[in-house]
This record gives sequence, C-alpha cells and structure tokens, in this order.
Amino acid sequence: MKKDNNNLVQKDLLVEFFKKNPNRDIKHPEVVDWVVATYKERTGKVFRDPDRAIRQLAQSGFLIKISKGIYKYDPDKSYKRDLEDFTAKQKEAILKRDGYKCVVCGRGKKDGVELHIDHIKPKDFGGEATIENGQTLCAQHNFMKKNLKQTETGKKMFIRLYELAKSENNKELIKFCSDVLNTYEKHNINGHIVWKK
Repeated sequence: MKKDNNNLVQKDLLVEFFKKNPNRDIKHPEVVDWVVATYKERTGKVFRDPDRAIRQLAQSGFLIKISKGIYKYDPDKSYKRDLEDFTAKQKEAILKRDGYKCVVCGRGKKDGVELHIDHIKPKDFGGEATIENGQTLCAQHNFMKKNLKQTETGKKMFIRLYELAKSENNKELIKFCSDVLNTYEKHNINGHIVWKK
C-alpha cells in the first residue's frame, strides 16, 4: 500500500537500504532496483538519478567502493574519512622507511622533486592510514597513479580494436593499435590487462 510520504529524501532511502544490508558487497543494480521501487511505492514519484546519489555517498565516506558498481556499508568505517588521513608522525615514518625517495623512480627532494605520502590501497576502496598502507611517491607518480584507472578503459578498447583489425586483416589499423598498446607496455601502464600480439 502506497504511503503518503512526499517529504522522503532520496539520499535517506539509500542510507536506509545500506544500513539494512551492512558489511555486504552489493552490486549496483540491486541497490537501484530497491530504491527506485521503494521510492515509487512510498511517494508515488520517480527516483531521479540514483547513480549520482550512490556516488555521493561513497565520496562522502558513508560507503566503501569495492570495485566498479559494487559498494559496501561498513558501520565501523562509515564517515571516518578523517581517520584515513596520515598523521604527521606516520608521514615521517613512511618517508624515513622509503629513504625520502619516490618508490617508483627513486627521486627525492635533493633532485628538486616534491614528495607525497600515498595510500597503496586508496581511501575510496577502504584503504586505511597505516604505515603499511603508505608509500612515498613523487608528485608526478602520485598524479599518474590517481589517473591510471581512467586509462584501463582505453587500453581495453584498443585491445578490442586490435583484435577486430586482425580479424579483418586491416594492416594500417593493426599497426596503429600495436603502437598505442606498445606505449602502454613501454611505460608499464595497466600491465594487469594483457593483450595478445
């Protein structure tokens, strides 16, 4: 039976769903299906853009993003993002452990390079501010790490295009895709995504 609840806030409905399902890795469609149907049932209205509302809950620290389209509500970690930042003492311990150098390129302040303390497992994926989860990166490699996730989609697209070009024996397109994919390999970007030459 439809309730007269026109003041229901969409975000509150999402929070209700995740609180009823704590400590579960929940796929996006399950959440969307429930909130859309429940919102319609309770208000008679359409829930607009649940995707954005879910992303905002993850960005605010209420949810942990497990992987693309999968989120988890952990009551013990919810809204504790300030606890996920490294303290000055932790930063100094990580710098000292890493020899005050970027763990990727070996450059440091003596080379005129700005150093950052980075979460190995990102905060958005539940990474905590522990010395074990910290590493020293130069500004360049820290920036690259933050943006490499976005390049995964591109690499996968070029692999598919390469395979299509091979099936059509399109030599020009094969060469182009090979050049692009070799650049990924040359710079050791997204090595976990394998393409067969």
